[in-house]
Amino acid sequence: MADKIVIPATKRTEFGKGAARKARREDLIPAVVYGHGEDPIHVVLPGHQTHLAVRNPNALITLDIEGTEQMVIPKAIQRDIIKRSIDHMDLLTVRRGEKVVVDVYVEVTGEPAVGFEWILEQATVSVEAEATHLPEHVTVDITDRDENALPEHIELPKGVTLAMTDLESPVVSIHEPVEQDLGDEEETTEEEAAEGETAEGESEENAEGEES
Repeated sequence: MADKIVIPATKRTEFGKGAARKARREDLIPAVVYGHGEDPIHVVLPGHQTHLAVRNPNALITLDIEGTEQMVIPKAIQRDIIKRSIDHMDLLTVRRGEKVVVDVYVEVTGEPAVGFEWILEQATVSVEAEATHLPEHVTVDITDRDENALPEHIELPKGVTLAMTDLESPVVSIHEPVEQDLGDEEETTEEEAAEGETAEGESEENAEGEES
């Protein structure tokens, strides 16, 4: 398990777009904490520290909400389209030993059989795991494969299970390259090219003779 990530959080007392803009100008990120049937808690988080924490989209974070610790995981992150800064976050409360469903990235390893190519069809997949042991990614090994890799071929860490309803669609498609038919093109031989140049030269000489 990675080192414990603790982020201080302060309860919000002001709401609305104006308050949110003011918070962001002060390098604070508005967020809402919810889950387990409890009333949502609106907080602001330190910008730089939070940005670093959520580089792993399924990071387990311990919020210190004015002296009370609460474990959370990011559930939704709203970013500025241009700056890519975080505008707002939804954080789901979790408990030790509790299982949650999250989306994780698919990492492809190996190369397919000779003469085949591959395309990653599903960049992320849904898995269920303990909140304190969420994987950053899962792996699909396509070494020497000549057919599609399905969800059943995903290598899962211990204690992690798939949480997918569609188990038939490929995660990685593997296929032979399709050659494009560009049609028959007549090749000009050196002899034909030479004849063409000779004919063109004679035509020019004839034209000069007629002019004179």
